[in-house]
Amino acid sequence: MSNIRKICVYCGSGPGADPAFVEAARAFGKILAENKIGLVYGGGSVGLMGELAGAILDNGGEAVGIIPKFLINREHAMTSGEIVVTHDMHERKQLMFDHADAFVALPGGVGTLEELVEQMTWAQLGQHKKPILIANIKGFWNLLCALLDHMEETQFIRPGLAVKYLVADRVEDILPNIAAALAAVPEAAKEMKTVDVEQM
Repeated sequence: MSNIRKICVYCGSGPGADPAFVEAARAFGKILAENKIGLVYGGGSVGLMGELAGAILDNGGEAVGIIPKFLINREHAMTSGEIVVTHDMHERKQLMFDHADAFVALPGGVGTLEELVEQMTWAQLGQHKKPILIANIKGFWNLLCALLDHMEETQFIRPGLAVKYLVADRVEDILPNIAAALAAVPEAAKEMKTVDVEQM
């Protein structure tokens, strides 16, 4: 896992209805700490975000929370670990990208979905080749995966513009999948590039 320094995790600011979601967040935080991989996350102390960050910090790991000013009170910004406060969501998302070697989406709501799909879009348009992994805990993301397949079948995701992502049903499989994907990507290809408008 030595080629993974930090992973950006998108996840809910609520716990969700199934205790398995909280268990997965805490388990993944512990796995990150044990493997000396830093966490980049949204900076909140509530929901899956808080459980994930709490677990990595409880186990001696490092977490960088990146949160815009207007969400500090709403999402109860963490008071431990490193917290970076941004002016807005755009700056937050750029910094999360810059800090991370890969992206993981645990269960979450519209914000989690938006962040995940944005990374997919950036990768689709050739801006980066950092691995993107969907943590499909209890089949949470099944419908999204089916929708992406449907978009490809109906040619709204056109040949040559495939959306590349990894899927893991268990938290134990997340790091091995990301490590294998990262090993195939040259270092220079991971950086953000300028988009060619012809690709859009």
